[in-house]
Amino acid sequence: MATIDRHATALALAHALSAAERGLAVIPLSRTKLPALRSPHHEEPEPTPCHGECGRPGHGVYDASSDPWRIRELFAAAPWATGYGIACGLPPHHLIGVDLDTKSGTDAPAALRELALRHLFTIPPTVVVATPSGGRHIWLAGPPDAVVPNSAGRLAPGIDIRGAGGYLVGPGSRTEHGVYSAVAGTAHLPPARCPIALLRLLTPPPRVHHPPLPQMPAPAQRGHGLVQFVLAAHEGQRNTRLFWAACRAYENGIGETLADELTDAAVRVGLTDREARSTIASAARLTGHA
Repeated sequence: MATIDRHATALALAHALSAAERGLAVIPLSRTKLPALRSPHHEEPEPTPCHGECGRPGHGVYDASSDPWRIRELFAAAPWATGYGIACGLPPHHLIGVDLDTKSGTDAPAALRELALRHLFTIPPTVVVATPSGGRHIWLAGPPDAVVPNSAGRLAPGIDIRGAGGYLVGPGSRTEHGVYSAVAGTAHLPPARCPIALLRLLTPPPRVHHPPLPQMPAPAQRGHGLVQFVLAAHEGQRNTRLFWAACRAYENGIGETLADELTDAAVRVGLTDREARSTIASAARLTGHA
């Protein structure tokens, strides 16, 4: 069994290095499709959010690199790895993954075709990866200035999106359910540009402009709708909704005032306090309020 694992790790490393040659940043994955390296902060009683600033590996997608030396170092630290993840949203491709699921009993490819007809776009020839469960991962390239959030089922039932902060399981990876493989004829294609109409569906909704009120409401009242927006989040939407709401709050000058209420709302719908505060901090940085 150990020999088989070493062989799987060697294959995964070879595929990861090949992906890096195309400019893709990668991390080692375990058979469960999760990052193979455990967080170096897991034993801390109250760990502070760290995205690799400590210099140690084990920060998931934040470890991702296209540097061959760094990739070999990560795999050497995780000799049990049997696959690799490809970080989305990073240059040069700013990768967006469209995950068409089949396990939920929905017809995700049909749902994508319906969206394409309704919104007048076509998926150009690009890399397509077949999953062990019969699903498909479609690779698309996003523009540098667009931040596409991760989502599950928001676009349509059975369609998950991997964007900034997410990753795709790379072709050649071996998991406990089987092997991921590129669909014939697509392996050497570059990720195609994401159609503009589809990109509009994937990015957070634009800020809503309301007519001015006779009297400016108090900050708590002004932020009530944003808090309710987070409280209405379902699984797969929680982090995305929180990030969008926090961005709007900071843009409206009530980010600091509303941060605790947004955190409480996010915790109520299933995020941890640490996850919520990290997401709100990211929104503050993005809007120039960090």
